Amino acid sequence: MCGIVGYIGKQEATPILVEGLKKLEYRGYDSAGIALYNEGNTDIFKIVGKLDNLKGLTDKEEPKGSIGIGHTRWATHGKPSTPNSHPHTSANGKFTVVHNGIIENYMKLKEELKGKGYEFKSETDTEVIPNLIQENYDGDLEEAVRKTIARLEGAYALVILSSEEPDKLITVREDSPLIIGLGEEEYFIGSDIPAILKHTDEVYILDDGEMAVITRAGVELSTVTGDQVDKDVFKVDWDPGMAEKSGFDHFMLKEIHEQPETLRRCTAGRLTETDIELANFNLTAQDINSYNKIYIVACGTAYNSGLVGKYAIEKLAKIPVEIDVASEFRYRDPLVDESTLVIVVSQSGETADTLAALREAQDKGAKVVAICNVVGSTIAREADDVIYLQAGPEIAVASTKAYIGMLMSFYMLAIYFARAKKTLSDIDSKRLIDGLKALPNQVQDIINNSEEEIKELSKGYADHEHAFFIGRSIDYAVAVEGQLKLKEVSYLHSEAYPAGELKHGTLALIEEGIPVIALATQKSVIDKTLSNIKEVKARGGVVTGIIIEGEEEIEDLDYRIEIPKADELLTAILSVVPTQLLAYYVAVERDCDVDQPRNLAKSVTVE
Repeated sequence: MCGIVGYIGKQEATPILVEGLKKLEYRGYDSAGIALYNEGNTDIFKIVGKLDNLKGLTDKEEPKGSIGIGHTRWATHGKPSTPNSHPHTSANGKFTVVHNGIIENYMKLKEELKGKGYEFKSETDTEVIPNLIQENYDGDLEEAVRKTIARLEGAYALVILSSEEPDKLITVREDSPLIIGLGEEEYFIGSDIPAILKHTDEVYILDDGEMAVITRAGVELSTVTGDQVDKDVFKVDWDPGMAEKSGFDHFMLKEIHEQPETLRRCTAGRLTETDIELANFNLTAQDINSYNKIYIVACGTAYNSGLVGKYAIEKLAKIPVEIDVASEFRYRDPLVDESTLVIVVSQSGETADTLAALREAQDKGAKVVAICNVVGSTIAREADDVIYLQAGPEIAVASTKAYIGMLMSFYMLAIYFARAKKTLSDIDSKRLIDGLKALPNQVQDIINNSEEEIKELSKGYADHEHAFFIGRSIDYAVAVEGQLKLKEVSYLHSEAYPAGELKHGTLALIEEGIPVIALATQKSVIDKTLSNIKEVKARGGVVTGIIIEGEEEIEDLDYRIEIPKADELLTAILSVVPTQLLAYYVAVERDCDVDQPRNLAKSVTVE
């Protein structure tokens, strides 16, 4: 959840560290801090609240030093406070650490260290780490870190700075992401690529159980047990401008507007006239025909994309699909074996529960396909096959363009599976692929034609505290994502229900004036959905319909948002766009922190 940065080189470290942390704001945080070594001392500056508070502090103090580490904290152990903020130091002040993750056995270690006379200043699990390093230090920092790591249980990405050996930084990774950017006699450390992208596009991506000793002369890579590691340099192909707002008020709005290009990038080189071509994809037709069940496992928005994926795969490939929340999957002894394919979905490729589910599935003999955005992420590396979204960096906590890329990936997989199983004819395959090719321009049309209308509509939602989404079939799957976006960025309580379930309890919640968003794009069930809309209207609900352009059958709407005509199966990519815009503009009307909603983080890298 937290963001980590580090720098060693010839430049002043403070602006590099603060800027790097700024690029990691999307991970979510409640406090921030940096530590710099300068002329025999390690100076620490940390404060609760936004990075502007830290920048104000450092602007005032003007700290000096060309080696340093930084951190944004999202509270797990101990409330948000300055003492609980990172960096943390050892009792003697000579060892300083930033940490992302959770040390599960910290209480045992803390009591052990207290018994040896160590005093603690915070409530965090992290503070045991610098004190253990102090306890283990005998003139060799690298060895002290190895001995410390051997005592830790849990997840961690660590960067260690020591005034005892001030010419180096040491990094370690276990179940939390960490990268090292390579420069000319200078090196950059970050939790994610945006933190270092301004300075270099060449990085080492650490794997679990790996450690790096970084000096101005270079980077030495090894395992935590001391074995040398040879690692290829990874070349980042993101444009630094992709991580900037480019004139938009918020990253979320920018990323909504980037969705047509996201779809083009996601499909580039993958769509032929009648088939899907997935480069470096190892699942053969024989493999696909051997599976009797597919699991889709994910969290949050990624899980919601799987709801659409389930419809598409079952409809086209005729394979039963079960979808599960990753945090539940790993604890319920799922019925997975060699005849099961597991698809895991994660924008960051670092989601802790999804990664654990991947490993659980592989332990049971299943092959795992990953759908994710970040090249070189842990999930992408550990999966048997991977489909990259090619969406570029997604900065806003509320996912938009990654979600739409996930939907496109599921559609391509569904066609790919169906062609392998011979359940989709050339004619139908061409029709669907032509539909996929049309989607980028159709999404652009929705943004061009509906944004101002939705912006005006949002003013009527801002004063409400409840809203409901209804739909049938794929429309219900999109409704689930729509309600999530609205609640997470505007804090307006919203729920999604299958429209056919209204009579089974939900109608009790409909009262005069309450807003209801009705998704009605599925021609096969349009009459049923219309009946459900009438039920809502009869009880005073104010209904906004998301419908296919030219649809005349649905009359009982207070507001209409039209989307272009498309194959019924593919409408999810179109119908979700109005719900994203609605969520964004309602949040703006309610003066919410759109890009960084309270209590939320972009990458959930702890359980």
